[in-house]
Amino acid sequence: MYRSRPKGNLDKHILDFLSSMKDDQQILNYDILGSEAHVLMLHDIGILTLHETKKILTALEQIRHKPALLTNIVVEDIHESIESGIVQRIGVDIGGKIQTGRSRNDQVILDIRMKVRDDLNDICETIINLISSLLKRADEHLDTIMPMYTHLRQAQLGTFSHFAVSYADALFRDMDRLYITYARINQSPLGAGAIGGSRIKIDRQKTARLLGFQGTVRNSIDATSSRDTIIEYTMDLTIIMLTLSRMTEDFIIWSTDEFGYLDISDEYSSSSSAMPHKKNPDPLELLRAKSATVFGSLLTMITIVKAIPSGYSRDLQELKSSLWQASATTIQAVRVMNYIVNSLTINKERMQQASSNSYAIAFDLAELLAVKNGISFRIAHRMMGLLVQKAIRNNRQPLRMLREEDIRGVLETLGSNLPTQQILNDIRETTPEISVNSRKSFGCPNPRQEQNTIKLLRRKLSAYAERIAKRKNLLNEALQNLTGLVSKFSKEI
Repeated sequence: MYRSRPKGNLDKHILDFLSSMKDDQQILNYDILGSEAHVLMLHDIGILTLHETKKILTALEQIRHKPALLTNIVVEDIHESIESGIVQRIGVDIGGKIQTGRSRNDQVILDIRMKVRDDLNDICETIINLISSLLKRADEHLDTIMPMYTHLRQAQLGTFSHFAVSYADALFRDMDRLYITYARINQSPLGAGAIGGSRIKIDRQKTARLLGFQGTVRNSIDATSSRDTIIEYTMDLTIIMLTLSRMTEDFIIWSTDEFGYLDISDEYSSSSSAMPHKKNPDPLELLRAKSATVFGSLLTMITIVKAIPSGYSRDLQELKSSLWQASATTIQAVRVMNYIVNSLTINKERMQQASSNSYAIAFDLAELLAVKNGISFRIAHRMMGLLVQKAIRNNRQPLRMLREEDIRGVLETLGSNLPTQQILNDIRETTPEISVNSRKSFGCPNPRQEQNTIKLLRRKLSAYAERIAKRKNLLNEALQNLTGLVSKFSKEI
């Protein structure tokens, strides 16, 4: 189709090597929509007659409704395939005019931007659903006390609600990044041509409006050869998968027999082929592995782009498979995590038991000793460390089981004259519930604070949902308008 200078046909093996048809199936519909907007614009500026416009649009609609019409066309990519299909149906004299004022170089990045903005909106909606599920679980478990960990060691006592909100906050930042990226992606490159535009005064703003873009990529070199917005999008996906992978690891660890803090639904678990008692968290393990797939996609894309000179190079074709894979994997992963979060059984009693026997309460007691007795935190820190040592030596007994002589011995070691009985009472009276409820700093797991946080986050989530729905509606309205204009020109299919 495009072989004007080279003689003869392209070698079959080279054609197979060059072809992007497998990856291009995902942008077939976008390429048709872009072509229809371009044809309508060419008619408006007097390049195409009404008859020619109707013929081309009718052929495009026939291909859109029946892609099998392109099955027997052997070409390098979907752009050539569609143009060849049009020429076969209406002849080269009219069909060959579709490429006036554009190039495959601005076509392909147009199609990619259109697909990515749809994928981006879909991912935002799935993240909204996941955040909503996390906030629901957080609301249900405001008073579910559990140990919180640093270095995988019990650090302080908190709540399952606080844990769920921590990931909701992280996912909000993930969505913030996507939301900002969308504005940069939703700029039309169509009309930039191969690299330097056209001598025809095409109306780039019109095609941008018809396709629902907020504006145009002004510079023709930048429009056709830059892929930073696509890489930015894939980076956003990578960070989302990092968030999900960390959440996955927590759920896997906490669902073990050793922890028993939660149970993953049978519906989202696998069985062993040999061991009848096993219930394996295979979906979570696979999600954790798929995060590496998205990381790999990003690295592939960065490596491809890193040394490409300005202007389009065929290397850029290889971005598509990595981009499609990263998008599809992330959407699927967020959905799977949402299913799992909704179905989790939280073992409140087991968490309470672990909290009651935990030395993580020592930090609260050190703060209490320091404030109540007017001593430095470092002295209180040392005192509680020695008391924990004593408890561990006494068959790992909880701190509340310490005796008066244990405390007196520690005070003598430190040369302190603090009241032994008062310290003993403070230790015995500081239950896990009092430990958490007595926290006052902003952002702590105190249930009263957490309840207010959940309300604020739900309002924020609702606002995001409205903005994304509005964004999708604007796109739908633009494309429905385009379809309406096409139907006015083309005959009924």
